[in-house]
Amino acid sequence: MKLTLRVWRQKNADAEGAMSTYEVDDISPDMSFLEMLDVLNEQLILSGEEPVAFDHDCREGICGACSLVINGDAHGPERTTTCQLHMRSFRDGDTIDIEPWRASAFPVIKDLVVDRSAFDRIIQAGGYITAPTGSAPEAHATPVPKADADFAFEHAECIGCGACVAACPNGAAMLFTSAKVNHLNVLPQGAPERETRVLDMVAQMDAEGFGGCTLTGECATACPKGIPLVSITGMNKEWLRATRKAGKR
Repeated sequence: MKLTLRVWRQKNADAEGAMSTYEVDDISPDMSFLEMLDVLNEQLILSGEEPVAFDHDCREGICGACSLVINGDAHGPERTTTCQLHMRSFRDGDTIDIEPWRASAFPVIKDLVVDRSAFDRIIQAGGYITAPTGSAPEAHATPVPKADADFAFEHAECIGCGACVAACPNGAAMLFTSAKVNHLNVLPQGAPERETRVLDMVAQMDAEGFGGCTLTGECATACPKGIPLVSITGMNKEWLRATRKAGKR
């Protein structure tokens, strides 16, 4: 396959960025998208140019590090992570636009790499449970109804990639935050912080400068792990519950 790549290049956070055009040849349809970028970077290095900076780690669809907007879609045309997107999803001769996540809360560090530490701070605000130190408790010591366990597991699948923010017209982080809130709030181990968790995490989310949610649904469509839009509804109910309870104190 021969492809034309239009790649966002930006030297650092303070510099102005622009799209640069590159030609790549001999791309196998069986390559992953990141392997294709590896080929591009080898080509750039051999010609004495600066390689394209992009985020990656496990390359197995687990860590959430890979974060690219491909032809206007977060992670590309398939509902998967960028590292699991394969070049068979494109055709010989295609022109592919490659950009970083676009959100004010995710400032560009260099080229296609953005700073997603805002997510870390949201987690730090309430993504923990009160638990005794020492050895791990027996798995069956605390009974959990299967419906609750399934609900928690579904939300625990969120890998924090940020595709929901990149896809949202408002740059909202409600799907990510709701996944983390609902994951812990439904379990008995997370009950002691149930109210403070949702209030603190939502407050931190707002402080980070993410946009407001208007339930357009683009976040759930882009999520590679299929976190449902109803997750946001669940968090809103938790937030109202905690707000009312806090007001009665």
